[in-house]
Formats: sequence, C-alpha cells, structure tokens
Amino acid sequence: MAVIKVKGLSKRFQNKEVVKGIDFLLKKGKCIALLGPNGAGKTTTLLMLAGLMKSSSGTILFEDVKKGSDIRKYIGYLPQHPVFYDWMTGREFLEYVGKLAGLSSSLAQERALELLELVDILDAKNRKIGNYSGGMRQRLGIAQAIIHRPQLVMLDEPVSALDPFGRREVLTLLEKLKKETTILFSTHILNDAEEVCDEILFLHNGQIVESGTMDELRDKHQQAKIDFVFHKKTEEYVRSFTDQHLISSIIVDGNKASVIVTDVDAAKSAFLNEISEKNWPLVKFEISKITLEDVFMKVVQK
Repeated sequence: MAVIKVKGLSKRFQNKEVVKGIDFLLKKGKCIALLGPNGAGKTTTLLMLAGLMKSSSGTILFEDVKKGSDIRKYIGYLPQHPVFYDWMTGREFLEYVGKLAGLSSSLAQERALELLELVDILDAKNRKIGNYSGGMRQRLGIAQAIIHRPQLVMLDEPVSALDPFGRREVLTLLEKLKKETTILFSTHILNDAEEVCDEILFLHNGQIVESGTMDELRDKHQQAKIDFVFHKKTEEYVRSFTDQHLISSIIVDGNKASVIVTDVDAAKSAFLNEISEKNWPLVKFEISKITLEDVFMKVVQK
C-alpha cells in the first residue's frame, strides 16, 4: 500500500525549472532514499512534500487523506540544518514540540521519555541541548519529527554534517525507525542508502532517472566488475592491459580501479596472466557485485 503518491510534481524559480514533473510513490513501512548530487532538487522535493513550499504543478496525494486537507499531522520533517533552543533540555524540547503537534501535556511528557529512550539519549534528558554532540542533536531532531506518530518521516541529509561516529549512530537509529513508520531521506552519500534503505529514487537534474529496490537495480544494471589495487599507479596499470576489448569501462577512485568487463572469466585469466608476466605490484584483485555508486554513475551518464 502506498502512503503517498506523487504525480507530475514540478517547481520553477523564475526561468529555471528545478524539479521537472517527477512521478513516484512511497510504500508503507519502507525506508526510501532520495539520492542525487548537490543541486539535483532533493531539498526542494522534500519541502514540497512537507507542505513548506508550493509546487508549480503536479499533485501530492496521501492515502486516506482528502485532497486539500491539512497534511501536517501525517508527516514529520527534519531539515538539513535543524535549529534547537540550546537553553532547553532534550526532555523540555520534546515536550514543547509535542504540545505544538497537538498532544496533551501528559501525553507529550510520556512520548518525550519514550522517544528519548528510542533514540538512545535518555541519559541526557536533563542536559542542555547546547551541550549535545552533533550526533545527539540529529537524533533529537529525528525524535521531534516522529513525536506525533506520523505516517511519513522525511529527513534532509541527516548524516552529511556528522563525524563517522555520529553518522553510525543515526544510521543505526534509522534501522529501528523502519519498524514504526515510512521513511524518506535525501542524501548524496550512496553507501548510507545502500546500507539502510529498501528502495532507491535517483534524482538528477530535477528528474527521477531510476528507481527500485537494490536487487531490482542490480538485476537491471548488472555488469561483471573486477576491482584492482596496485602498490602505485593503479589507473596507469589497468589502462595498459593488452586485452582492452574485454573492458567496457574503468572507474578510478584514488588507488583503486574498478573495471567493468564483457566476459569476467576471460578477463580474469587474461589480466592475471599479464600481471604475473610483467610482475606488476598487485595488492588486491577482487571480482565484485555492482554497487549503488556504479548504478548511479551509469544512469546519470545516459
């Protein structure tokens, strides 16, 4: 069952169309990633879904909600740069936003403690928010977004500004939240989406260029890939292979090169023989599955 259906959604600023008539639906109980590079239109899309920005055209329909009704009680939203009252404690803040969301005083107090435990900052409930770490502030922000038990929670780049420890805390929390509500979060960090999401929406230049589950995307775009790491000059070595007819493309990332091949068995044999004969300083050789990054690079270059 779809929680929300989007049809022909677009947004124009003066003469520039930032979001270009996109269609998608979000299924109940799923975690969906809205992926795209900076400037793809991710934040604009979320703002329109949240009712914080008016679309230029298109429709946004919530399941079992009459057209034109106030959708705020059905959604939770965390902006990329959330603002808190640093003089409040975490508990005071959640009770405050709970009352703003229409909860009674007693229910807001009960829900605040429940969520502080869920996001694993209950021990810091009486600490001033100004003394929270970046990861703690993001988890508090997620707690405020779900305090009224929304059908859909939208998070804009929830881990982009965090250190590795804070990022891990938030990703672990998203795994928990998948059991309670539908989640849509935007990110340009592909590994995060691959780790926690059930479905992917690729947004590029304001358009949905691909969508589906990871398994569906892998099946659709599956290619044989061999990863190489040499002691030095990895790109130079792989581009020097004699049997270039076996290579479809080469993706270089630092000292690692991923080679998309037309025949993995023939390529494996030919490349290893050449490496051995020429005594190249091979550090790593791995035949691997196509990654989300590989899929993204492929679809945006169409």
